[in-house]
Amino acid sequence: MKPLFISEETETFRADLAATARSLYEQGWMPGTSGNLSVRSGEAVLITASGRSKRTLCEHDTVLVDPDGGSPLTGESEWPSAETSIHLAVYRGLSDASAVIHAHTPYATALATLAGTGEGGGRVVFEELELAKGLGVADPLRVELPVLANWTDVQRIAADAAAHLDPMPSNLAPALLVERHGVTVWGATLDQARDRLECVEELSRLALLTADRSNPTALGANR
Repeated sequence: MKPLFISEETETFRADLAATARSLYEQGWMPGTSGNLSVRSGEAVLITASGRSKRTLCEHDTVLVDPDGGSPLTGESEWPSAETSIHLAVYRGLSDASAVIHAHTPYATALATLAGTGEGGGRVVFEELELAKGLGVADPLRVELPVLANWTDVQRIAADAAAHLDPMPSNLAPALLVERHGVTVWGATLDQARDRLECVEELSRLALLTADRSNPTALGANR
């Protein structure tokens, strides 16, 4: 296997990942060791390490991995997040995605749980909400997010994510939900991915606040 090109900005990326993770912890979206962030670094992927508190995360708690297999590259002392495969599925499916964030934000997680089917195939639809423009989709008047099953084997979640992206859906929203597990978003930069995370969380809050509880499909068109 030929050596991977590693970006000269890797050390800057390490600091950016750590700072963003700490700020998301302070926002209450990455409690304890939950959640993970990654960016492309040349031909490799830089991701937060497994089992590290986001409250105290530093640049040394990040790992460069092979984008094909997800294994740490030579010289890395930490082990990557257990959800690395989900990040890699996004990068493989979308050439314009350069940053991925997975977080257990409360409203998106609650909405995903209510709209899930237990075996995947669920979906959440945001209709005629002005805020949806923040996701950068072609038609913000109707934005649909998939709700993936929360398999114990994370590789199965990654496979479901890859299947969602191939073939690429029309009006693709840069996010997917995982039942009882949270939300994964992506963007061209880490800042854009974070903006989209905030947008999905607020859309989820609005959906929960305005849903008609008498309608069994009001919290997501999953049937």
